[in-house]
Order: sequence, then C-alpha cells, then structure tokens
Amino acid sequence: MSDELDRRDELTERFARLGDRPAVIDKGRTHSYGDLARAIRTTADRLRERGVAPHEAVVLNSDFSFGSIATLLALYLNRNVVVPLVAFTEGALRTINDSCAPRHLVKVADDGSELLVEPMHGTEPGAQTPEAYRPLVEAGAAGLVLLSSGSTGAPKAILHNLDTLVAEKAGSGDRVGSRTTNILMFLLFDHIGGINSLLGVFKVSGTAVLPARRTPEEICALIEEHGIRLLPTSPTFLNLILIGDYHRKHDLSSLRMISYGTEPMPEELLRRLHTALPRARLLQTFGTSETGISATTSESSESTYFRISDENVQYRIVDGELQLKSRTQFMGYLNYPDDSLTEDGWFRTGDLVEEKEDGFLKVKGRAKEVINVGGEKVLPLELESILLGSPLIDDCVVYGRPNSITGQSVCVDIKPSGAMTRAEARRHVHEFLEGKVEPFKLPAKVNLVEELRVSDRFKKQRIRA
Repeated sequence: MSDELDRRDELTERFARLGDRPAVIDKGRTHSYGDLARAIRTTADRLRERGVAPHEAVVLNSDFSFGSIATLLALYLNRNVVVPLVAFTEGALRTINDSCAPRHLVKVADDGSELLVEPMHGTEPGAQTPEAYRPLVEAGAAGLVLLSSGSTGAPKAILHNLDTLVAEKAGSGDRVGSRTTNILMFLLFDHIGGINSLLGVFKVSGTAVLPARRTPEEICALIEEHGIRLLPTSPTFLNLILIGDYHRKHDLSSLRMISYGTEPMPEELLRRLHTALPRARLLQTFGTSETGISATTSESSESTYFRISDENVQYRIVDGELQLKSRTQFMGYLNYPDDSLTEDGWFRTGDLVEEKEDGFLKVKGRAKEVINVGGEKVLPLELESILLGSPLIDDCVVYGRPNSITGQSVCVDIKPSGAMTRAEARRHVHEFLEGKVEPFKLPAKVNLVEELRVSDRFKKQRIRA
C-alpha cells in the first residue's frame, strides 16, 4: 500500500480503533465506529468492482443516513469528485450534467446494505478529465462539489478539495473522552454546514444523530430521546420551535450549545431564545459554501456580535462587506466566472457587517437584499428584529418590491400570534415602528400569512420574483 493510500486511509483506521464507540444513530439503530470502518472499506470495494475509477465525478443522491455517510467516505477514499445531492430536481440535474462531467449516479440503502451505481447520461466513457479537476488529480486528492441554492438563477457548482476539508475539519480525532457527544445532523447532507457538522462529529469522536424529518416536533423529540448536546441549525427553525412551544413539550435540558447560522439572527429572537433555553450556550457561526465554516466566538449568548477565531481564516472589511480567505477555500466555480474573488484572492461574501474596536463583528444583512427607497437604504434585518418585539407578531420577513416612483418599496409578510385583519396588521406595524425607524423605512405593504416562505435549508426567502 502506498504512502498516499496510507494517509488517505488514516481516518478509516482511526474509526476501526474506536471499535464499539457509537458513531451514528439512524432511525433508532446505533452503528459503531467499527461498523462504519467496515462499511467504508466494503463500499469502496463495491465501487471499484462497479467500475468507479479514481477522480471520476460521482453524484451521491441521498440525505444523511449510515449508508450515505459510509459511501461519502468510500468515495473520498477512492479519490472521487463527490457531488452530494438531496433533492434530485430538474435544475440541479441540469447544472450537474452541464458543469460537473458526472460519470456515475450512486444511490445507497440507509443501512449501506445495497449500493446502486448507474452511468450518468451525457458523459462518454473514457472522456478526458475536465480541466477543473486536474489539480485534484495531480495532488492525488478527492473533490467535493456543492450546489448553491440557486435562488436568483442557476445553482453555482462550487468545487472543493475534499482532502483539505477532511484534514482541517475532522482533525486527528485525539479528543476522545469517556462520554460521547451526541450531535444532531440538522443541516442537509449537500450543504457546507451539513458536511462541516459531520466532520466535526469525527473530530471529537462523537455520535451523529440523524433525523428522519426536519420538523420542530421531531427535532425536539430526538434531543430529548438521545440527550443531544449540540444542535446546529438556523434562526428561522429556532423560531419555529418557540412558536410551536416545542421547547416546553419536550425536555431540551441536555442541550449545551446551539450554533446558528445560514442567515442573520434578529436581536429580539436571540433574546427570546436565551430566555427560553437558558442552559444552552448560543453561538453565532459564520461560513460560506465557498470558504467553509469558520470557528467563531460569540460575545455572549445574548449578543449577535461574534469574532472569527479560526487560525485558518483571515478576514477584512471593504466598503462594509466582509471578505474572507481560508485554507478550506473553494477551488473555483465550474459554471460561473470567479468574479466573487478579488484580484488578490479574497472572497466577497456579500454580507454587510459592522465591527467594534475589540474585533467583534455583527452581520447587518446581505448586500443583495438591501432595499433602495428613493436612494435611501433599508436593511430588512433591522425592521424584522424590531417587529419581533411585538407580542402580536410570531414572525415576519421584510423584502423589497419594484416601485415606479421610488425604485423599490418596503414590504413585510406577518405571521400574527392571533387573529388579526390585514387593516389591523398594517395599523399595528406602523404604530409599532413609529419613532423607532425613519419614515422611509415604514412598510408600504403589509401582508398576513399563515406561514412564511422558507427555503429547504430553513432560511427566510426575501428575494421575490
């Protein structure tokens, strides 16, 4: 066995040494690290038998399961370019076929017992390796392609060096305590946050608890059943827990940390969460699909200010926008120009931030979501945070719509906490905001909704067609 393969197989060897220590709990069944090591090696053999060659692009169509985790790591072991995909949509498939040169589609049984490998249409056997993958071939490394949400157009196909991600995020795994840490895999399998959560489990030799459905009821039930200590999620989902009173219906006292990201946290919602779950530390995380997830430190559980405390990440602020450089930075887009990178290699996140003298940052919103009302700028997060202070409002989302006179106008969708007419909602919103914001920030349109529009990654959807 070559030195290269020895290095790549180190993770599997570590799992084998951990033996009976629980690694994955999937649909009530516990799989040990020894089980996972055996499944990885068995799956890697099956892939090679079915003609999956190193550095070929492979679409792995699955969400989190014991089988999909073993297959992901088997493809890593085999030095493939992995394209994880939870929802097999027409848009995602078109992007993959047009941009990723996929050779195989892989589907796996949840327990890993069955492996289906099919050729992908449109890619000829023996075709040359795409130029974008050549650095991976030369480095003897595996790749990872993540698709952006595609909320404003075709999804971006984002290429990473998977070896780098595993080395940086899974670490050496030397933190092995007598008690395992149960971590809930809330974020999706094809999301940078989901991959980061999984590798973080391996770093602490913890246990990944996999949900069958991502509903507030099921997530809170799993926290109670398995004594979950860490929950990575989004502000929108945390608010759904509070609205449904699920934190009172279930015992969530095992939670020691709730890390939230994917979207900014309204200050009022953070205050509600701290009151409802006082034993859990609330940590603002930050990351992008292009640069990976950065280690952060929150100023406190009651503060939306955080510090990037990752030695592998540099940041700077240019014209109010946060820019990053990281060791886990993407290799490039497969289907878009890299115009999000500056000439000197910094990634423009599109997030507007403010920085205090002590280095703590606060995300004010996305640059593309700023509403321009006659030349005046409105940040949706500011209004949402204020409105959540009303006892009559469970949740809300602020967004801009075209206006022939002012360019854009401010609109808000309101999920009320009780019965309310649209006229009452409009009057209440204006009265509640009066004196707290400038007149141009007052919503021109107030809509009542039963549920807010939320993406499959549990982020509020502010962009309107």
